[in-house]
Amino acid sequence: MLNRAADIAAEPAEALLVIVPAGNSGRDRLSSTTPVAGLPLVRRLALAGTRAGVERILVHELSVDGALAGIRTDRLTATAPGPRVDRRLILLPSNVLPRTDWLRGLLEAPVQRDTLYVDASMTAVIETGQPERILAAASRCRNAGEVVAALRASFGEADWPFDPAGRFALAGPGDVRRAETWLLRGLIKPSEGFMSRHVERRISLALTRRLVATRMTPNAMTLISVAIGLLGAPCFLSPDPWIQLAGALLFLAHSILDGCDGELARLKFLESRRGALLDFWGDNIVHVAVFSCMAIGWSRSQAAAWPLLVGLVAIAATLGAAVALSGRSPARPGPERRSSWAARLTDALANRDFIYLIVLLSLAGKAWWFLVLVAGGTPIFLLLVSAGRRGENA
Repeated sequence: MLNRAADIAAEPAEALLVIVPAGNSGRDRLSSTTPVAGLPLVRRLALAGTRAGVERILVHELSVDGALAGIRTDRLTATAPGPRVDRRLILLPSNVLPRTDWLRGLLEAPVQRDTLYVDASMTAVIETGQPERILAAASRCRNAGEVVAALRASFGEADWPFDPAGRFALAGPGDVRRAETWLLRGLIKPSEGFMSRHVERRISLALTRRLVATRMTPNAMTLISVAIGLLGAPCFLSPDPWIQLAGALLFLAHSILDGCDGELARLKFLESRRGALLDFWGDNIVHVAVFSCMAIGWSRSQAAAWPLLVGLVAIAATLGAAVALSGRSPARPGPERRSSWAARLTDALANRDFIYLIVLLSLAGKAWWFLVLVAGGTPIFLLLVSAGRRGENA
C-alpha cells in the first residue's frame, strides 16, 4: 500500500485539523452542538484534536453558541496559515467522533505526499506543500462529501491505511446513545482484572453515563470515593463477620466510585497531574486506613501485639509501592511508552480484584488474614515495580 519510500515524509508535517459539516439534513440533521457524553459534539472533536497534538484547528462555521469557548480555533478560510511549508491536513466531518490515539495516528503515520486518503466516514488525510488548495476547496463546499469530491478531482487517491475502529460516525441524533456507549467502552483498560472488567466497570460506567451530563467534577468524585473508603475502614476493628462485610462492601464501593473519577476526566478532557495525584494518594490513604484498622482489630481479638507488626509491614510495603509508582501514576496526555514485561506484570498485579478476597474473608470474620498476604506479597510487588521502571528507562 504505502510502498514508495521516496514519496513518504521522514518526519510528520505541521498538522491542521479542519472540522467540516457532515452534510446530513432534514429531521435526521445532527447539530454540531448536540451534547454527546456531556460535551457539545464540535467541542469534543476540537478537544480531541488539541489532545492529539494538532497545531491548529479550523472550523467551517464558528457560530456554535460558545461551544468552543476556551479552545484555540479559527474559522476556515481559503488562506493558508503562515509561511508555505508541508502540512498534513485532517478533514474531519462534524459527525465523526475520534479517539485521541486514533487521531494521533492520523497525524504521525507515514503517508505519500499529495495523495488523498479517505475513510468511509468521509474523514480525509492529505499531506501537501500547498495547503491553500485544500482549504479553498473546503471553505467553498457545504459538507464533507462535497469536499472529498473536490479533492478527488485534484489529487490521486490511495487506500485508507488506518483502523476504522478508532472513530464512530453518527448518522443522526438517534445515534447519540450508541456513540456514548462506544466512548465509555473505550475507557476500559486492557490490564484490568476479570472482576474489575466485568463487575466494577459495568457499574462505574453506568454511573459515569449519568454523571457526565451533570456538574460533577473528577476531583469531587475522588473525594467522595475516598470518604466512602475511610467510612468502611473502622468496620475492620470488629470481629463480627457482618460488620466486617459492611466494611468490605464500603471498600468495594470506594473502588467502583474511584473508577468514575478517571472516566469523567477522560470523557470531559479534564485529565490533570493534580487530579491524578489526588486520585492516586487518596486511594493509598484508604488502603493505609483499612490495613491499620485490620491490624488493630486483629491485635485486640488475639490480645497480642504481633498482628500490629504484620500490619506495620503491610502498611510500610504499601507506602513503599506507592512512592515507587508515584513517578508513573499521573496520566499524561500523549503517546504511551512501550512497557517492559515487568511493568506489564506490575500493572496486572495492581488490579483491584483483591477486594473480592477481602469480601470472602469478611464473611468468615477473618478479613484480618488479608494482612498476611499484603505483608508477604507487596515486597515482591515492589521488586517488580523497580524492575519495570528500569525497563522503561532503558
